[in-house]
Amino acid sequence: MATSNSVQLRQLSDEDVMEQLQAGVVQAFDEIVRRYKDRLHNFLFRYTQNHQDCEDLVQETFLRVYRSRHSYERIAKLSTWMYTIALNLAKTMYKKKQRMTTISIHADPADSESREFEIEDSTISQEEALHQKMSVSELEKALLKLNEDFREVIVLRDIQQLSYEEIAEITDTAMGTVKSRINRARQQLQEMIGDFVYSETN
Repeated sequence: MATSNSVQLRQLSDEDVMEQLQAGVVQAFDEIVRRYKDRLHNFLFRYTQNHQDCEDLVQETFLRVYRSRHSYERIAKLSTWMYTIALNLAKTMYKKKQRMTTISIHADPADSESREFEIEDSTISQEEALHQKMSVSELEKALLKLNEDFREVIVLRDIQQLSYEEIAEITDTAMGTVKSRINRARQQLQEMIGDFVYSETN
């Protein structure tokens, strides 16, 4: 019976699965964990650069999701709601440690779904490809110099590829402010890394 329920749950949308969890279907929580464990790990590793902190935050996020399951309302995407919980937990952790660790755009080797930040161009030469690798290194260094608000929106938009609407909800920031921060962050990145053109990835 449990196997049958699991198969049925996999055919549902995230929001439908959450409704099943709210209705008391225990397997629904397992399905949410299956869908979001790697994504949350990838997202949080960008901030912590520490596997133990990352794992702790992922576990705490799922714990909060389960405990707060009845507070979730379908007016928001489940992914947005979960990213908000994860981001708030990460910020709380940094405040407790009185530090803010840096973001890396390198893939997390412990996460099979984590990917390197790529500059896409299907027509590049070998020389241009080498230049791009050097540019990514420069981009990583430049990201570390951005303030927290700018790094936050750049990771959410250009690495996690979330929409402006989702970022506004997750960061509890007005849409205009989100767009302004992203634009200003990109301008600062361009200034810091010279002739490398930092562009939107999606």
